[in-house]
Amino acid sequence: MAPPVPTASLSVTELACRRGGRRVFDGLSFSVTGGELLALTGRNGSGKTTLLRALASLGRAESGTIAWAGADIAWLGHLDGLKGDLTVAENIDVAERLRGVVPDKTRLEAALASFDLTALAARPVRTLSAGQRRRTALARVASSRANAWLLDEPLNALDAPAQAALRAVLATHLASGGLAIAATHAALEIAGARVLELGARDARGELGA
Repeated sequence: MAPPVPTASLSVTELACRRGGRRVFDGLSFSVTGGELLALTGRNGSGKTTLLRALASLGRAESGTIAWAGADIAWLGHLDGLKGDLTVAENIDVAERLRGVVPDKTRLEAALASFDLTALAARPVRTLSAGQRRRTALARVASSRANAWLLDEPLNALDAPAQAALRAVLATHLASGGLAIAATHAALEIAGARVLELGARDARGELGA
């Protein structure tokens, strides 16, 4: 088991967001704390990405409050956000430096191994397949010291072994006290995960086990 990380928590109260001039949800309230995974589900257009972006301060909420405590956030969007001319290892190294963190070789090697990227570490990202790029972006999150992960469709472009690797890394992150919120159409299959379904009909979410 990984060593414990500082505990982060999130409290969302009566949140409302718009996209393209349309309100996608309102009255949304929930909380997440260390060791918890919250899976955001719902049909296309229900506001999963909009909510994630608001939580990451990449988008603005129309009303309501988002209160993080003790959180250091790692973000994975629909786009992988990688530099094509940099190698797999360099992309992870640069991300750490931009976060103001001295890169840790041991953490880098562990993240590469977790996503079967060790043999590709010196390859420029522009030469990789879509699945290999997604694995690189996930390894970048896993290599970070962030205790709060925001993941937008993390299973995209992943084959079965890579999906299993992601689930294992997520489980380790949660067991060490980290939290994660993931927008997904596919089951993440993590024990104890909570589900927040964003419904297109009434633009509200419902929490379930």
